[in-house]
Amino acid sequence: MSARTLAELAGTFALVLYGDGDRRIDGVGTLEAAGDSQLAFLANPKYRGQLAQTHAAAVVASADVLADAPCAVLVSRNPYADFARIAALFEPRPARTPGIHASAVVDPQAQVAASAHIGPCVVIAAGATVGDGAVVGAHSYVGEDCHVGAACHLVARVTLVTRVRLGARVLVHPGAVLGADGFGLAMDRGRWLKVPQLGGVVVGDDCEIGANTTIDRGALGDTVLEEDVRLDNQIQIAHNVRIGAHTAMAGCAAVAGSARIGRYCLIGGAAGVLGHLEICDKVTITAMSLVTHSIREPGEYSSGTPLMDNRAWRRSAVRFKQLDELSRKLLQRDP
Repeated sequence: MSARTLAELAGTFALVLYGDGDRRIDGVGTLEAAGDSQLAFLANPKYRGQLAQTHAAAVVASADVLADAPCAVLVSRNPYADFARIAALFEPRPARTPGIHASAVVDPQAQVAASAHIGPCVVIAAGATVGDGAVVGAHSYVGEDCHVGAACHLVARVTLVTRVRLGARVLVHPGAVLGADGFGLAMDRGRWLKVPQLGGVVVGDDCEIGANTTIDRGALGDTVLEEDVRLDNQIQIAHNVRIGAHTAMAGCAAVAGSARIGRYCLIGGAAGVLGHLEICDKVTITAMSLVTHSIREPGEYSSGTPLMDNRAWRRSAVRFKQLDELSRKLLQRDP
């Protein structure tokens, strides 16, 4: 996009400007790397030491940095969020012409809105629907009885297997697979019997699903993501899981079948949630933690042992095994 003046940015995003309103901004950057026509931000006090040396034309920050800033300041109560809104103005987005690419295969029983963009080598199966303004990127597959809502964006190589319903404005990154079989097995006479997965996947409005993330369809009911759920890359969501609105999960986390996660939760990277558990609203699970029981109270929860020197860890591991014996001895001594 073309450059914007600081006065224009302040007016558009309801920020208070301290500095030259005629200064033009043509991009964004970090405090350390931004140039003299770019905008930076300061949200984490950890980086305040970089402010005095920044070459940015302006910075989005809270009012308490005004005395230290060597440049113009756009004062914000939430600098990171307002910087994100401004940065979106400078994000290059290729034009998507409505229509169906010549190499795409669209079943006659599928319905594709005239305003949708269907990219090269896309396959859209019978009974699928693609809504107004949706983008289905190259080599994606929209399976039987799947629905892609208005203004959704399937970036590329996205697979919707069957019975997947995406709300409006859902963003799905490359390699994601939604609606594959849930891992349902029954043991019978020494052999596994596959349990049919007859449900689907329902994704609410404004969700984002990261690259190579997988969301299995339900066994009987649906696997559900409520509105504005944000999933990072390489996450596994098993069958019949329900994730509450505005919850965010970092990369490589995994949630086992039929677990229920509340609203406004934060799940750290590589954390795990066992099946059939319930996590209430506003819970934070730190990275690498394993949730083994339901959580009924909001707050921050962790598990595991901190990183340490290997020799120290091995000694500690031996002591872990001795804890039960030591506990019994202490209890025996208790008069």
